[in-house]
Amino acid sequence: MAATCPSWRHWFRSAVSDFEIGFSWCPLRIRITCDDLFNRVWLCSFSNTCAPAPQALPRLTRMGTTASRDGRLESDSEDDGLDSPQSPSSERSFHDSEVGTPAPAPRRDSSDFSTPDATISLRMGSLTLDGPASVSGLRKAKLYQYIQGKWLTAAKSVGWQFVKEEDGDDEEDEEDEEWRSSTVGHKNYSFWMFEVGGARARVDDRLQMHFYEDQMRVDFVAKGVWALKFPIKEQFRACSIEYEDAKFENTYFLEPTEANKVKVFGKDFLGWVSGKEEDDSVWMDAEDVIPTPSKTKELRETLKTPSKTAIQSLAMGGMDHSFLVNDYGLDVLTNRSTGLEGTGITIRFQDGGRPVIGSSAFRTPKKGMLIRGESNMMLISPSKDGKANAGGVSQLDIGTGKMVAEWKFEKDGTPISMMDVTNDSKGAQLYSNGSTFLGLDNNRLCRWDMRDSQGIVQQLASPAALTWTEGHQFSRGTNFSCFATSGDGSVVVGSKDGKVRLYSTTSMRMAKTAFPGLGSPITHVDVTYDGKWVLATTDTYLILISTVFRDKDGRMKTGFSGRMGGKIGAPRLLKLRAFDAHRDGKQQKLHGGKFSWVTEEGKQERYLVVSAGTFTVVWNFDIVKDSTHDCYKHQTGLKSCYCYEVVAKPESIVQSTFMHEKFLDDSGEAPLVVATRQELSSFNL
Repeated sequence: MAATCPSWRHWFRSAVSDFEIGFSWCPLRIRITCDDLFNRVWLCSFSNTCAPAPQALPRLTRMGTTASRDGRLESDSEDDGLDSPQSPSSERSFHDSEVGTPAPAPRRDSSDFSTPDATISLRMGSLTLDGPASVSGLRKAKLYQYIQGKWLTAAKSVGWQFVKEEDGDDEEDEEDEEWRSSTVGHKNYSFWMFEVGGARARVDDRLQMHFYEDQMRVDFVAKGVWALKFPIKEQFRACSIEYEDAKFENTYFLEPTEANKVKVFGKDFLGWVSGKEEDDSVWMDAEDVIPTPSKTKELRETLKTPSKTAIQSLAMGGMDHSFLVNDYGLDVLTNRSTGLEGTGITIRFQDGGRPVIGSSAFRTPKKGMLIRGESNMMLISPSKDGKANAGGVSQLDIGTGKMVAEWKFEKDGTPISMMDVTNDSKGAQLYSNGSTFLGLDNNRLCRWDMRDSQGIVQQLASPAALTWTEGHQFSRGTNFSCFATSGDGSVVVGSKDGKVRLYSTTSMRMAKTAFPGLGSPITHVDVTYDGKWVLATTDTYLILISTVFRDKDGRMKTGFSGRMGGKIGAPRLLKLRAFDAHRDGKQQKLHGGKFSWVTEEGKQERYLVVSAGTFTVVWNFDIVKDSTHDCYKHQTGLKSCYCYEVVAKPESIVQSTFMHEKFLDDSGEAPLVVATRQELSSFNL
């Protein structure tokens, strides 16, 4: 074919940058695979059965079998999939490409994949997976790919296994390099890889493995969205067990033995991280007696406020106003039951954080924290030397629009930096008499006091030092990354090593409870007003932790007030389905997971929200807590919930959060607010 019609090979190279070709002469067809990680299989058909004329362009048709977006793979019979267009269902499996329309294909059975003219080639990076070679092993599965909202059959039978990284497995993207750079001291470690046919991907949380035991299927992400359907349960279970073992070894650089797991997680938390000794009664004890709706209601956009410049963050108020922190300063918003509405009022800054009308020369604050009955705002900005951590804060009087104080972080006369600041408690911003707030750095957790210890009124030209009233500067090993406070002022702190620590209201020196990491750094934490639930965010999943336990006398406590150990409830993982995790053709990192906003004892948060790329994800809290929920029925070990609602936006989302519960609409729910770089949108349920 190539020798007879050299112009066709030239056409292929101009139409498809990198490809694999398999030929079939009667009728005349060619299979082409693009270089895009198992990405697309195309069928090329000529208009006659003779060698085609160079000027006649062939038709390209993407091949595959459709299936439901998020449920079962619909076509599982022997004659489904790539090559059965005569049946009504298979006609729907051929999708027009940009350069052609569907063409009929001859029926073949699965045995045709062992013949040379039926070669199907798939690619992961530059590694080729060839159909005939991949079915020689004992462990085989059917491979699907998720493309344009449909599951398409990529190969009827491929081999799969977990193998050690080889010298040739050296092609890495930016995420791989970033991930590998975090494994300090283990540069020469040979990582476990998940191999399908001849293509490989490193075993870690970015694979987004989702196991469906009732369907004997696993979905995963590797430069595309894929599904393997296993012929027998033994293979499905083997894949699940081997994946967990390989991920443990890749994460902790230890063999997955019981002794090593005790070394990593501790004896008390071994059952907690595995889910094998879960106590569902603890979850039931922690649940509020007031039920929330069993289903998440439909989201309807009610208000939209454009921003003249890039939005940095949102300071949500629980009283009359909220504020957008952007490149010009602060945009003032009005809180309504329909959402946040722009007022047209802007407070602008110049360099140093002082307000000036009509000027855009300033150092943009990365965060605004409302204090003193929301009449003032603390602004924290990156240091002038370019470092992300701040050397101090500025205090803005919102009523006058004037900067009234500047403070520097200092301990024992030595300047220090802070990564983040937050209010003393979850509702502290609503109280008019507050004078302290909390600060966090990589190895510091402390409380700052704005009152001048010497009683001297400070001048803006000479920033005063905040008073370190309590806290602790840890020598090493904490790697703090984020923190939050409950209604009574208890503190939860997340770390880069994945640990979640709970500190009581009486001491910041030693955590009452320290949950071990699950393998991914914690980037954000939140806690319910009553302190019974903690939500920790990682790049690929959320961790919902019940802090409730019974002490030896049978009394109900939380992990903030006493040390949890022994029989405690295993966490729930909140994950995206594989096709949502790979929206827009790339991995979407989760950030800023939060509960809906409650500041009154006896009331329960109703929703959980997180941002991911260009969309916001909302879980119903009641559904996630329900131990009998459908998501958990066929799961073993740590259970994951995949039932959520998605709000999509055309650009990346900066922040997603619920308004205070006092702003209820006719449906009895507070609005959801979504901020992108260019606009603010409000949604009612």
